[in-house]
Amino acid sequence: MPEIKLVLKKDENAASGRTCCAPAALPAGPWVAGSVNTPCGQAPGISTELTRRDRWDNFKCRVSSFRNDYAVPPGLYAVGAPDRESEVFVSANYKFSFDTLRRQLKGLNAWVLVLDTKGINVWCAAGKGTFGTNELIRRISSVNLAAVAGHGKIVLPQLGAPGVSAHEVSKATGFRVIYGPVRAKDIPEFIKAGYKATREMRTVKFTFWDRLVLSPMEIIPAMKKYYPLYALFALAVFGLQPSGILFRSAFTGALPFLLLGLASVFSGAFLTPVLLPYVPFRSFAVKGWIMGAAALLFSMESSTWFKLVRTNVELLALCLLFFPMASSYIALQFTGSTTFTGMSGVKKELKTAIPIYMASAVISLLLLAAYKLTEWRLI
Repeated sequence: MPEIKLVLKKDENAASGRTCCAPAALPAGPWVAGSVNTPCGQAPGISTELTRRDRWDNFKCRVSSFRNDYAVPPGLYAVGAPDRESEVFVSANYKFSFDTLRRQLKGLNAWVLVLDTKGINVWCAAGKGTFGTNELIRRISSVNLAAVAGHGKIVLPQLGAPGVSAHEVSKATGFRVIYGPVRAKDIPEFIKAGYKATREMRTVKFTFWDRLVLSPMEIIPAMKKYYPLYALFALAVFGLQPSGILFRSAFTGALPFLLLGLASVFSGAFLTPVLLPYVPFRSFAVKGWIMGAAALLFSMESSTWFKLVRTNVELLALCLLFFPMASSYIALQFTGSTTFTGMSGVKKELKTAIPIYMASAVISLLLLAAYKLTEWRLI
């Protein structure tokens, strides 16, 4: 998707020393629907209907195909035929957030101000600071929003509130910040009620379905980034003999550990998120450890493939230590996808958990070395 190229363009405000940025060329994509003239030039018009391509791209984003590059250019956009009295909604430039908002603006004439959140959604960007006070002030100024919208109000998603200081925005720009509902689907009703949200609109929910649809974002990176390297390491270690690499030994020896690795990914990236409210303790690391230990014990008792592990002290100790910790580490990555924790809580948990993970990895390697040396009858 080509980016909008911004150029300085003079308007009637030039005499006062103010300039604004207008796109030299409209962005391309199925979501672009013409343009609307503003005092700052043309603002790209956006469709409120999602095309088949939009839905396919959103699906690929959900399964982590290209979510790190899934963004639209920041700037000012138009829905319908907005004028100076039309509402201004603020969004992140993560396209999934952008699509969610524009779908709910069907039938409205409105402006959409997209902040540069580096392709991160509103909730996470607010925690990281990219959906924040400084970026909002800068973006309002860069598009000369005062010349476009004369009512002096902007509507921000409620989940962006942690990153924005409303009084600082008002002081710097003259725009009053109004926090909209949690869910974009409530926006039409929110506007009809005179910018008043009900308790239901303010309630943050994180249902079973919400957690389920997010689980691929944890499973796929774990399988792509970590598991192949882990599998190669396991095959090399169990195939390594004093006479060289024996492929038969590599497969038969590593098979239980390859299966336990899959069980750790499944428990940490799927079971823990899906069962999140029901697993004891608040800590994600502890929740992941519990589910990893359960998956380990179930796996080892369910098949004769794990006979070697159950009968060898070093391998048994290694499995009991390493695989629940691997599940714990994977589960801890889910903190950024939930409404359960804040940035301070995540940092605190990481500070405690990472040294434990590192120590567990070192001890696991020592146990594995002890097993190999015993196998080779060197000790």
